[in-house]
Amino acid sequence: MRRALVVEDEVLVGMLVEEMLQELGYQLAVLATHLDEALALARTASFDFAVLDVNLNGKQSFPVADVIRARGLPYLFATGYGSRILETPYTDVPVLQKPFSLEELRRALEQAGL
Repeated sequence: MRRALVVEDEVLVGMLVEEMLQELGYQLAVLATHLDEALALARTASFDFAVLDVNLNGKQSFPVADVIRARGLPYLFATGYGSRILETPYTDVPVLQKPFSLEELRRALEQAGL
């Protein structure tokens, strides 16, 4: 079963994402709620892919994406701001518009090759 790193600053939203992932046959490896925690976990945790909230308490999660990309692992973004917030080199990354449904998550995971 593929395991996910979920980076989400709102714990309840993180729990909802975990539930949705489980319904789709994935498992939560770890949930990070702050940028520093997410960076450390992106470097060291064992996971197969990541779901990254773009805005973490006013800080952007792009440094986390960079670490995950350097590890050769797939990831996708979740944001209330839409894909317009993404700049190069992130424009090719699947984006979930918050709030999102189970089916939208499924499609984004498929787009990420999962």
